[in-house]
Amino acid sequence: MNEPTATTQQPSATSQAPTADKIWQLLEEVSDPEVPVLSILDLGIVRAVLVEGERVTVTITPTYSGCPAMGAIATDIRLRLLAEGYTQLTITNQISPAWTTDWMSQAGRDKLEAYGIAPPIDGTATGHVLNLFGKDTAVRCPLCKSANTHLVSQFGSTACKALYQCDDCREPFDYFKCHA
Repeated sequence: MNEPTATTQQPSATSQAPTADKIWQLLEEVSDPEVPVLSILDLGIVRAVLVEGERVTVTITPTYSGCPAMGAIATDIRLRLLAEGYTQLTITNQISPAWTTDWMSQAGRDKLEAYGIAPPIDGTATGHVLNLFGKDTAVRCPLCKSANTHLVSQFGSTACKALYQCDDCREPFDYFKCHA
C-alpha cells in the first residue's frame, strides 16, 4: 500500500518531481478567475496537496468568507488535473486559519502591480494599527508610482479590492485589500 505524502508548501523548482510536486506544478497553471494574471499559488490559497496512491486531494482556503470565485477555482483545479489524467480527485475548502494577504507570493504582488492593481501593503494584514482605527492607508498608484492617492470606495471591481484614485495622474485603480 502506498503511504500518503503531503506537502504544505510549494516545492522548490530544483527538487525531484514526485507526484505531489507534479500537482503543485500543475496548480501554478490555474488562474484566479477574478484576477487572471495571478495563479492560485500566487494568491496563497492552496493550503496542501495530499497524494495517496491514485487519489489526489487539494485543500484550498477562500480569500474571504463567501468568496464567489471559490466554486470556479475548484472547477478549474479539477479540470486541470483531469487533463493530466488524474481522475480520483478531492478538492476541499479549509476556512481556518483564515486566509491573509501575507500568504501572497512576492511574484503575485509584482504581477498585480504590473496588471494595474496596487498590491497589499506589507505588514498591514497582521495588525497594522492604522487599519484598526479605519485610517487611510497610503497606497501607491500602480501606474505612475505616486503615493499621492485617495480612497474613492471601500469596494472596487470585486469585494476583495478597494477603489482608489491617483491625485497626480488622475487615474482610478483597484487596491487589493489586506485581509488578516
